[in-house]
Amino acid sequence: MSTAINVRNITIRQATSWREWFILLLHLGKIKISLLATLSTATGYLLATGKITIHMLVPTAAVFLLACGSCALNQYQDREIDQLMERTKSRPIPSGRLNPEAALWISSGLILSGSLILFYGAENLALALGLFAVFWYNLIYTPLKHKTAFAAVPGALVGAIPPILGWISGGGSMLDPRIWGVALFFFIWQVPHFWLLLLDFSKDYEKAGLPSITQLFSTQQIKRIIFIWLLSTGASGLSFPSFGLINFHFVYLFLFAATLWFIWTAIIFFRSQTVEVFSSFTFMKLNVYVLFVIFLLSFDRLLSLSYTR
Repeated sequence: MSTAINVRNITIRQATSWREWFILLLHLGKIKISLLATLSTATGYLLATGKITIHMLVPTAAVFLLACGSCALNQYQDREIDQLMERTKSRPIPSGRLNPEAALWISSGLILSGSLILFYGAENLALALGLFAVFWYNLIYTPLKHKTAFAAVPGALVGAIPPILGWISGGGSMLDPRIWGVALFFFIWQVPHFWLLLLDFSKDYEKAGLPSITQLFSTQQIKRIIFIWLLSTGASGLSFPSFGLINFHFVYLFLFAATLWFIWTAIIFFRSQTVEVFSSFTFMKLNVYVLFVIFLLSFDRLLSLSYTR
């Protein structure tokens, strides 16, 4: 059975079973985004230490909670707009499966929990970075996307913070150029990631009254803009050796081959006549490329440590 509550003429059917609550929490915390932030944090920690230790759980668990809490708070902030968009109307709050006030309490609890883990288990700078990421995402990016179609650019800063936080938690220096090379990569890839997704839901954004690049540029111009960002993502990946991140030639060969494959994918997108179809294809390939780069960085670091023993 479910408990029904009427809030502003919207019937809220609250979950009562553990399974329902678990599914709601996964959706509320945007689990895919939160897990990616957690993975990039683990990558930063691994690059700093060269090994997997139990202490890695401190920054990764904290970032996971902070990311889930921030995403939940974002859904609370955008609950009225989410009702107007096909892509988001099935989310917990607009679908009526979760009370908005409950979502706010859950997000606050998640953010507080993540902050306490960093406070007691990590450097003060790590805590400051974690809280800054929440501040930037919820108080800068979220209001900004209601005002400009280019909010994704400053918003991408949020994705560059987790690897730095993991690096610092692993004892790395904030001034080390290696982590800035990684942060640059995570910053750049998020812009085409968001705009490729936007192409599939541009009508949703227009319906909700949100500014979109599809309202400012022609299809051909949008393809050129995204193509440049895709190339920049590949270029930032290829620049890792210049930051001292790749130690083995065969690892760089894999990275080079993967980047060529990714660039070819970008060229196919640029030449495509049906942008909507190839945007989804390119979106998937972009994510695969990023995950493979993360794997190569981690593998190279672990291998280099075993050779120095």
